[in-house]
Amino acid sequence: MLLLPLPLLLLLLLLPLLLQLILLLLLLLLQLLLLLLLMLLLLLLLQLLLLLLLLLLQQLLLVHYY
Repeated sequence: MLLLPLPLLLLLLLLPLLLQLILLLLLLLLQLLLLLLLMLLLLLLLQLLLLLLLLLLQQLLLVHYY
């Protein structure tokens, strides 16, 4: 009779810790996802800038050529 509540008590004691750990992991995952999105956005911006620079250079070369 005394042996049964003990694991249950342990479980009840460990449950908040487990929940906290899971929450922490979820937050870390979310942060990683946000970071990834930010990096993708930066890469897209960089590509756009490069494209604009190339177009500008092309314009300048065309103007210079003629």
